[in-house]
Amino acid sequence: MTDSPSDVDYLRRILTARVYDVAEETPLEEAPLLSQRVGSRVLLKREDLQPVFSFKLRGAYNKMVGLSPADLERGVIASSAGNHAQGVALAAAKLGCRAVIVMPVTAPALKVRAVRDRGAEVVLFGDSYTEANTKAVELMQDQDLTFVHPFDDPDVIAGQGTIGMEILRQHPGPIDAIFVAIGGGGLISGIAVYLKQLKPEIRIIGVQTDDSDAMAQSIEAGHRVELDSVGLFSDGTAVRLVGEETFRLARRYVDEIIRVDTDEVCAAIKDVFTDTRAILEPAGALAIAGAKSYADRTGISGQTFVAVACGANMNFDRLRFVSERAEIGERREAVFAVTIAEERGSFRRFCALLGEHNVTEFNYRISHETIAHVFVGLQIDSRLQATAIADSFRAAGCTTLDLTDDELAKVHLRHLVGGKSELASNEVLYRFEFPERPGALMRFLTGMSPHWNISLFHYRNHGADYGRVLVGLQVPAEDQPEFDGFLADLGYPNWNETENPAYRLFLGGSAWANKDSEPT
Repeated sequence: MTDSPSDVDYLRRILTARVYDVAEETPLEEAPLLSQRVGSRVLLKREDLQPVFSFKLRGAYNKMVGLSPADLERGVIASSAGNHAQGVALAAAKLGCRAVIVMPVTAPALKVRAVRDRGAEVVLFGDSYTEANTKAVELMQDQDLTFVHPFDDPDVIAGQGTIGMEILRQHPGPIDAIFVAIGGGGLISGIAVYLKQLKPEIRIIGVQTDDSDAMAQSIEAGHRVELDSVGLFSDGTAVRLVGEETFRLARRYVDEIIRVDTDEVCAAIKDVFTDTRAILEPAGALAIAGAKSYADRTGISGQTFVAVACGANMNFDRLRFVSERAEIGERREAVFAVTIAEERGSFRRFCALLGEHNVTEFNYRISHETIAHVFVGLQIDSRLQATAIADSFRAAGCTTLDLTDDELAKVHLRHLVGGKSELASNEVLYRFEFPERPGALMRFLTGMSPHWNISLFHYRNHGADYGRVLVGLQVPAEDQPEFDGFLADLGYPNWNETENPAYRLFLGGSAWANKDSEPT
């Protein structure tokens, strides 16, 4: 980009930006529980409360309202993973012009629908913003449309810079650091160029995911670096190449860039929900994850941080994944693979090793005559505690793998423990429910009779009022009357799933080995 505006020109552009025709001045709210956790006051700039649930309408409208009537008559085109697309679509509806939006095929369906609902034409192309952008340039030339860049445009940058203006107006007191998500760099460039001229002592800290860190790599290299690929969890910041102007401004004004991983982002989403009952999208929670990482790494306390909660366009079906990973991201869950003896009573002895730790998950399937492999998740207070727990298992003679940082285990293996086993003779399968409270699983296990060998066990703490356990027990037919009495004495609601066709297909052991047909 040539003829970049001067710093004074950026101030003028930001102060005169026409964002408030469509945007709201969003609140700057304290997050009390998060503040308590990090030891500093954390203020959230709630851009998730905008009409399109993202800051992006500021820059998009500020660019488009300045276009000539002839440009608007031809129509506009943009490329976006979703949030800029919604901003352009809203601005086009406000200004009465045609809008074509090229979005990656990986864009969340929620964002695609929202863009179409505002009257824009959507073209799905490519797996990332960069590929969608290439297609948008082609369509711009073919159809003589006006391009509205999502970040590398002074008017777009100025529109986003109004967030910095609002922060200073809303909090005239000292601010030690402002944390801002970075994708292409438009948001942090606008905020930084404004704040560094008025309050240069405020640290401007960018935050990127470790698999989409084009800006961090570019600043480290001293030139723009194009990534071969980007992670798609934080789709709003999945940019392979940052802008020329945003790189120039970020390199000059951004003090530091922090990289965070997926688990840390999930934990940040949960933190904001706990304080506000709002659900941010991954990109929207990046700044919060960065603030937590910064406080943890530096040990700084007693300061004032601002984190820009920049978006809330979250696909509902992603919440399952976020919930699963948040506990690990908060360093509140550790997962282990532990090998114990395959003999009666060993399961209960291992459970005794867990002590007072709350069990979050327990998976086991009989697979060997002399040893048993157990997958267990435990609630912890810190990563150091996970190491200490692993050491205690080993001290008790149990071969132990700490899987807390193992991506394969966290994403896949925890759901695949099991399978059919020829050792599971005379197996019956039961589901149980019991009131979920600390220690409930241990009380359940204590009530289980050691008379029958446990051949399968699955438990996952879902944060519900009732704990749900799936148990396989090796009960010979002649023991059935005694087993029925045991169930009655146990007193928990239970369901016999031995005839369940899914069990017979995927888990049924030698009890089904001689069946002539598949379950019907």
